[in-house]
Amino acid sequence: MFKFIHAADIHLDSPLKGLEVYQDAPVDQIRGAVRRAFDNLVDLAIQEEAAFVLLAGDLFDGDWKDYNTGIYFINRMGLLRDAGIQVFIVSGNHDAASQISRALHLPDNVTLFSHKKAETRILDNLNVAVHGQSFPSRIVSEDLTQNYPQGEYGLFNIGLLHTALTGRPGHEPYAPCTLDALRSKGYQYWALGHVHQREEVSREPWIIFPGNIQGRHIRETGPKGCTMVTVDEGQVLEVEHHDIDVLRWAVCRVDLNECETHEECLDRVRQSLEDELGRAESRPIAIRLILEGVTSLHGHLHERTTHWIEEFRGIAASLIEVWLEKILLHTRKKVFPDEVSADGSPISVLIKAVEDLRLGSPRLLDLKPEFEQLRSKLPPDLLSDEDPFNIREEEMEALCEDVKELLMGKMLRQEGRS
Repeated sequence: MFKFIHAADIHLDSPLKGLEVYQDAPVDQIRGAVRRAFDNLVDLAIQEEAAFVLLAGDLFDGDWKDYNTGIYFINRMGLLRDAGIQVFIVSGNHDAASQISRALHLPDNVTLFSHKKAETRILDNLNVAVHGQSFPSRIVSEDLTQNYPQGEYGLFNIGLLHTALTGRPGHEPYAPCTLDALRSKGYQYWALGHVHQREEVSREPWIIFPGNIQGRHIRETGPKGCTMVTVDEGQVLEVEHHDIDVLRWAVCRVDLNECETHEECLDRVRQSLEDELGRAESRPIAIRLILEGVTSLHGHLHERTTHWIEEFRGIAASLIEVWLEKILLHTRKKVFPDEVSADGSPISVLIKAVEDLRLGSPRLLDLKPEFEQLRSKLPPDLLSDEDPFNIREEEMEALCEDVKELLMGKMLRQEGRS
């Protein structure tokens, strides 16, 4: 019986985005979060006496600012070597974009699979075959699994692959392949990377996206970590997720339905933040706070937004380990029927104007080719998960709703109805 650890999308020294604007933000924790999560990965492998570690792409985050990133990584690989632990790596799209990391001299316990063709490494003492191929370039549009060999008879076969499978929301469709293609190889385990949300794709055979080891912004919420696999007599005995992140991200929605007073609003926010902190299990947490629901406080929230934001930030500060990444006001004010139905009324004109701005509007759709043309001229490093030129329908919907509610709140307040 032996164990191995499967991790992916480390993005070493990638910055955490969304907290930098606050003076009281945990700067040291933000800057070192990914390294400390990787330290947790190394510690886990040593403590559990793992036979080997699989890293399924995007170990780095494009070119390094200096060589300290590479030196740090080599040092941690040395710790695993001293513990008798081998490491197998395939490069992903972010690794392939790096010029510096290609010249990195790896310790002898580390195998980086070739980008020219699929390779196989046999671990005779464990009866294991690890198959893998690295990305040759940042963009890989072909199915790499076509080059992977059939599973070795009598061995426990592992496929190490960076892929989007048939596509995943928020991720480029790199190295596309199908579930049937993976199954056809006769492997017992596919160790995938590229998708940052953990996903158990299949159990026959086991096909796993472990997710990334540390959330880096608000679209990477919840627990992050790696997968530990126990194998006995050539069969998977247990697959277990381990949380190794050191700072967590969360979206906290506070229901203000029927909330009538300033104090009640603050109480609901405090309770919600305390609940999120509890779910983070003693980790610092960065929260996007969203207030929603129908409330008589709607107009006041929008009219005195700055004041309310400071009050909410004060609550977060009192909880010590909570920071607010952003505060969104999605509350609603009950609108009188005559105001909405009256043809030509200010509110009816406002609602129609905002609806015309939604993503389905021809005017916005006409702009998409211009965005794509500008996007194609930008350096790859700028086209990250925070790509400002990637128009998302849900974000445009939320923006339009915010504009509508803000203006309606102001109009009703001026009429003495808020």
